[in-house]
Amino acid sequence: MTSKPKIWLSSPHLGESERKYVQDAFDTNWIAPLGPHVNAFEASLAEYTQSTHAAALSSGTAAIHLALILLGVEPGDTVLCQSMTFCGSANPIRYQGARPVFVDSEKDTWNMDPQALEEAIQALLAEGTTPKAVIPVHLYGMPAKMDEILEVAGRYHIPVIEDAAEALGSVYRERKCGSFGTFRILSFNGNKIITTSGGGALLADDEAAIQRARFLATQARDPAPHYQHSEVGYNYRLSNVLAAIGRGQLEVLSERVAQRRRIFERYRAFFKSWEERGYQIAFQEEPAGSFSNRWLTCIRVDPARNHGLTREAIPLALAGDNIEARPPRKPMPMHPAFQPHPLF
Repeated sequence: MTSKPKIWLSSPHLGESERKYVQDAFDTNWIAPLGPHVNAFEASLAEYTQSTHAAALSSGTAAIHLALILLGVEPGDTVLCQSMTFCGSANPIRYQGARPVFVDSEKDTWNMDPQALEEAIQALLAEGTTPKAVIPVHLYGMPAKMDEILEVAGRYHIPVIEDAAEALGSVYRERKCGSFGTFRILSFNGNKIITTSGGGALLADDEAAIQRARFLATQARDPAPHYQHSEVGYNYRLSNVLAAIGRGQLEVLSERVAQRRRIFERYRAFFKSWEERGYQIAFQEEPAGSFSNRWLTCIRVDPARNHGLTREAIPLALAGDNIEARPPRKPMPMHPAFQPHPLF
């Protein structure tokens, strides 16, 4: 056992602004869901991401689920999803009874490969299936090749849901991540670059769509003087207290991004000495025109080129110094829950 203090993989950082806004929620007794901090947080998110409208929700997964509903995804439909991602990108497809078809990654950004995306679309069209949506992800904060993805999807008239859960503060060709596609989603889970403890957001330029998302996320309660529900809804709205935390977090987002980028450069400098000893450590590099928030610093290690060093050995060695690290995610088709579904 080590006596060194624990260094967590991605721990939250709270400050005085968060305390101020939460205290206001307590002082005004506005603890119940919804309220002025929710409204203000939505407005700030829309402004920051250069979107027109935002709905603050309980998670990024909930945001993807609502986006699929708004796009009319139903049982038996097909949705294209990035293969290298967290299950929150893919699970909502199954919530709707739809079939996920996974698209492999390109080497530059580790995100959805536009060429593989087109191959998947053409293969599905050849079997008589028109995909209902495409879900690209900005993995670990690195912007995907959105121009190419949007061009391919647009050519076949397939709407895009931009999964920017990990990429708040990242920029692609002078546009903020969270501003692409028909719908865009964010996550404020406890380990994200800013957090509301748990939470997310759905963004769009369509006011009517966001209003409907808010309606569905509030148990689809009809505007009646009594409790009445004409359709199935969901308990997906963010609370006023958690939105208060988010307002304070958003104020210091630029500081969080700068800090994560410094951490990335510290690791890069550290591994320089390894390269001098014959190791080949590959980082997730920024292509021209991309700016990553560096939410997580990730490396690729080929044992054949690194004296037998494996990805499992590095977290174990770091754990000896009480430093949390873990292997990156497995592609979705490698998980038992998604193995019946195809990969392109």
